[in-house]
Amino acid sequence: MSNFSSSQLRLCSRPTIVHKRSIDILHDPWFNKGTAFSMTERDRLDLRGLLPPNVMSSQQQIERFMADLKRLEVQARDGPTDPYALAKWRILNRLHDRNETMYYKVLIDNIEEYAPIVYTPTVGLVCQNYSGLFRRPRGMYFSAEDRGEMMSMVYNWPAEQVDMIVVTDGSRILGLGDLGVQGIGISIGKLDLYVAAAGINPQRVLPVMIDVGTNNEKLLKDPLYLGLQQHRLDGEEYLSVIDEFMEAVFTRWPHVIVQFEDFQSKWAFKLLQRYRNTYRMFNDDVQGTAGVAIAGLLGAVRAQGKPMIDFPKQKIVVAGAGSAGIGVLNAARKTMARMLGNNESAFESARSQFWVVDANGLITEDRANIDPDALPFARKVKELSAQGLRSGASLEEVVRQVKPDVLLGLSAVGGLFSKEVLEALKGSTSTRPAIFAMSNPTKNAECTPEEAFSILGDDIIFASGSPFKDVDLGNGQIGHCNQGNNMYLFPGIGLGTLLSGSRVISDGMLQAAAECLAAYMKEEEVLKGIIYPSISSIRDITKEVAAAVVREAIEEDLAEGYRDMDARELRKLSQVSIFALRRDMWIHLFIWMIICGVDLIVRMSYELYNCICSRIISAHTHNSTGYTKDILIGNLTLLDDCNHLNLSDVVGTRVTVLC
Repeated sequence: MSNFSSSQLRLCSRPTIVHKRSIDILHDPWFNKGTAFSMTERDRLDLRGLLPPNVMSSQQQIERFMADLKRLEVQARDGPTDPYALAKWRILNRLHDRNETMYYKVLIDNIEEYAPIVYTPTVGLVCQNYSGLFRRPRGMYFSAEDRGEMMSMVYNWPAEQVDMIVVTDGSRILGLGDLGVQGIGISIGKLDLYVAAAGINPQRVLPVMIDVGTNNEKLLKDPLYLGLQQHRLDGEEYLSVIDEFMEAVFTRWPHVIVQFEDFQSKWAFKLLQRYRNTYRMFNDDVQGTAGVAIAGLLGAVRAQGKPMIDFPKQKIVVAGAGSAGIGVLNAARKTMARMLGNNESAFESARSQFWVVDANGLITEDRANIDPDALPFARKVKELSAQGLRSGASLEEVVRQVKPDVLLGLSAVGGLFSKEVLEALKGSTSTRPAIFAMSNPTKNAECTPEEAFSILGDDIIFASGSPFKDVDLGNGQIGHCNQGNNMYLFPGIGLGTLLSGSRVISDGMLQAAAECLAAYMKEEEVLKGIIYPSISSIRDITKEVAAAVVREAIEEDLAEGYRDMDARELRKLSQVSIFALRRDMWIHLFIWMIICGVDLIVRMSYELYNCICSRIISAHTHNSTGYTKDILIGNLTLLDDCNHLNLSDVVGTRVTVLC
């Protein structure tokens, strides 16, 4: 085992003092572990008689829960039209409400199965039905009615420290439109993945909904709707609410990272530009989606048997000019320009590789009232005749005439890549054209992998935003469906920013994350058409991305250090040390110590946990406190560098593990 410096060990979360006993512990999902409390713990915590007498291990609890889940996911359906996925969400949510530790254990151990339940695509259904599903408040709600009160409101949240906030205004949830206050579900789902993938302490995450009203007429008339039943604020009124929120959260938690999620396009870019140079924040729809798409686009180049440096030669047709589409375009152009020399001519050359089509057809410079964000990608009118195109040309026309290497969908229009569009792609000049149907949830995907492979054959690359199964092409051939999901990047971006202490989240840090993901796949996998890894690898992917983000923050002189490790110490870290630093945010345990009648709950890594327990044992060998075998642990691993820990207060203390 690697040695940890004192600075690295100091990264352990600080103890939290709680004054709870008896039934209060059982009703608190953070501390409750139900039938896994040992008899000794039941006596110490006044729980004897409040639980069935049979003590179960945490693994037995999980096995029982999984068996119940498989049985109940059918019975929990709310009628025959209720999807099984939503039934699974209900069962997992109930577990989250009563035993948070076990909830995250189940999620981590079964991430490939349950990520689509707590996140896309099922979270879309959850948000659509959230007013009916709401049982227990989770997160915070700031509304237009709270103007002038937000600075005091943030102190209603019990956590003294918050590391990650995911905030939405519910105006564009996935591709489902304005869901108002019900959009809180996306913030909760994203933070579940921060915990499962990046190991962020669940007591230090905060889902937030900013309710400025809704323009969804159905919700405005629904008597059961939980949000403000008024039309959305706009203009300066809207900005004043977001400004007040940002000032309030960064006043209480100066080092928090805020991820903006599912804001409508008209505000997504404006808010990003408004705050990104002042606060530690990023917009996942604009920047996260772009990073994942760039990684996939670079992977598609590799899958064609070409080096990634050939990316600027790719002809790319993009369907969709919303916040996600423009975000991808900007990132792709920057990536191409950087490969071409990063000068003015490089940017112009990169611009010429894109054809952008929205609901009104091909975007050209002569279009009236063109979106300023889309203007840099509008085709020049004088180019059109040479390409056989016209202003407002349909997607099918553009694909047929351009013969692109890549067809990229970020339109949120299900089935947009019709049979005619896919037939047109047969004329691609690429030996292995790529189709990216990236819109979420599943029903909004521009096409399915079955449609793509059946029309275009097996020599294509296919990726989607929501999960699809691979396609059996016959004769032992598999058409691989790659899920280009933002979850590959945003946990690592957040974790890397947190550990580096970077003042802002720069384009370079985001680029480093995307390139790390692009390089993650092995050459033999890419040549088979596999350009994104399996979600089962999400924790390993996250640690790689986080380390890349830390390195880039150090390179750009943005890193200020984390907790007791200042920027100078951080810069001295070797590659190995950066990964050791990263591990401190990972697998967590609970240790309960009864010291002077006060319960101390400490969250820490296995390594630090073992170090502390070892020091307790070591201290006992030189102490006659009567301390015997009350430390209920096994397989201790000693660390060499533990001498800085002052454990005199815990000698003779009972220590038990809460898993």
